[in-house]
Amino acid sequence: MAKHIGILTAGGDSPGLNAAIRGVGKAAQNSFDMNVIGFRDGFRGLMENRVMRLEGSALSGILTVGGTILGTSRDKPHKMPMGNEYLDMTDVIVDNYHRHNLDALVCLGGGGTQKNAYRLLEKGLNIITLPKTIDNDVAMTDTTFGFDTALGIATEAVDRLHSTAHSHHRIIVVEVMGHNAGWLALGAGMAGGADVVLIPEIPYDVESVAGAILQRSQGGKRFSIVVVSEGALSKEDAVQIRELEEEKANASSKKQKKAANARLRELTATQAEHTVRLARQLEDLTRLESRVTILGHLQRGGTPSAADRLLATRLGTACAEMIQDGIYGVMVAARGDGTEPVPLDQVAGKRKTVPPDHPWIISARRLGTNMGD
Repeated sequence: MAKHIGILTAGGDSPGLNAAIRGVGKAAQNSFDMNVIGFRDGFRGLMENRVMRLEGSALSGILTVGGTILGTSRDKPHKMPMGNEYLDMTDVIVDNYHRHNLDALVCLGGGGTQKNAYRLLEKGLNIITLPKTIDNDVAMTDTTFGFDTALGIATEAVDRLHSTAHSHHRIIVVEVMGHNAGWLALGAGMAGGADVVLIPEIPYDVESVAGAILQRSQGGKRFSIVVVSEGALSKEDAVQIRELEEEKANASSKKQKKAANARLRELTATQAEHTVRLARQLEDLTRLESRVTILGHLQRGGTPSAADRLLATRLGTACAEMIQDGIYGVMVAARGDGTEPVPLDQVAGKRKTVPPDHPWIISARRLGTNMGD
């Protein structure tokens, strides 16, 4: 009997999602004679039973298209906004899974999606996931689709800013995405020839950054490029956050935990403006004019790179084969030129950050790139 599978995309959009949907769908139908449906707008669409048929024409012409034909959302099965409150809609999702006689549900997403998918696995559903995010921070996979495209966009932006920076005696501060992992900033900074790269894994000392810029200026360099990850922290902020997290973990009452949470949220909110604040601090310390460019969602848009199309297709077709073989409860991880099923309990709730001895960091330091420390 032919197997029935459902597909959804959740979390932030990312280049390569449509290539992955196509890879799963075409391989499932052409090689294994499966029936494939999609659910619109992530876990919310599955809860609301909003279905899209993924047959023939629906999968044609989408390989090069950015975004996701299924749409996406950040809604969580166990904490879904319903009117003015958040409700646990997991049981409704489980009912809809069985209503469609699904043999497996394929969830395409980043770290949050892996956690939400694992919750459904614990409810007895056959779940298999694919790792997507421009942040490249999903655990247990060599890389995620979406990262290569975003890296190319961020690098091109740094390249373009070089020309305007060269025309003025300025500091150009470029903020890139990456959440709490520095892969995107580090990669774009190195590929774009940045003079300073600041990532979340290495809390920075603004005096060190200013000193590196002044040294360049005194050596006759007319500009400096500073690439900053959106999650980068000064040493002072890093200490405050660590202390508040310890206070929260050791709280003996709900009231104390709530107070620590509130202070954490307040500090995190101020961090949203950390790049602008950093630029002002560098102006004060160096007496050099600074300009800030925040790339934002530009890094998620447009046509996926060839590398991301290949990766998404490879993971998608491997996913279909694993479903055919009855392999569930796993993420299809990229491993070298191949793929590997990794148990979801080894992925959910974990984050892949840049290790301090990573070859990219070693290379950057040997080039003389200032890492903020």
